[in-house]
Amino acid sequence: MHTTGAVSCWGYNGNGQLGNTEEDSEVPVYVEGVTDAVSASAHSYQTCVVRRGGKVSCWGYNGDGQLGDGSYEASRSPVDVAGITDAVSAATGLKHACALRTGGAVACWGNNDYGQLGNIVVSESNTPLEVAGIDDAEALTAGENHTCALRTGGAVTCWGSNDYGQLGNIVVSESNTPLEVAGVNDATAITAGVSHTCALRTGGAVTCWGGNNDVQLGSGGFRGL
Repeated sequence: MHTTGAVSCWGYNGNGQLGNTEEDSEVPVYVEGVTDAVSASAHSYQTCVVRRGGKVSCWGYNGDGQLGDGSYEASRSPVDVAGITDAVSAATGLKHACALRTGGAVACWGNNDYGQLGNIVVSESNTPLEVAGIDDAEALTAGENHTCALRTGGAVTCWGSNDYGQLGNIVVSESNTPLEVAGVNDATAITAGVSHTCALRTGGAVTCWGGNNDVQLGSGGFRGL
């Protein structure tokens, strides 16, 4: 992202995730029509930006509705996410995306096979759905099929896939509503990988949970929760 608000992307473009009509590109190419971005988030199939004023625009693959515009058509240029005009930040997963809204609510859209939209619906949605029970989020992060929110006061809640324990809760299956991460109540920042999540805590400690096949939890072992 440029200081002016323009966005450049590079790499694979088979699904339009570079935001222009170019083929794959080894060098940065400008995303068409975006000159007012304040933040960006990307995953394998789609990219989303938050724009000045609070809109969210996404581009790329849309087979699961992850562009959030009410269609299932892929787009090589940015399309606006339906009904979002007050976004603070966005997070993209493998086939879903979420927006943190002014005031602390969270809305998600796209694939919902594992409950990663955080709503009790059991199917995907090509328009945003409000995550159940969250009105005080301060930050968002998304893994491949799960999403987590940092809450006011330092708690962390997660929802979606839990096959590797990435929700940080003793439940053994996915959850389509947020679950509080056990033992974390002083987080100041969060980030998620494919199937694990980490929190920076007050005082500088870092706590991680979930998949650990590549020792990504930093604990010295090779097992998750």
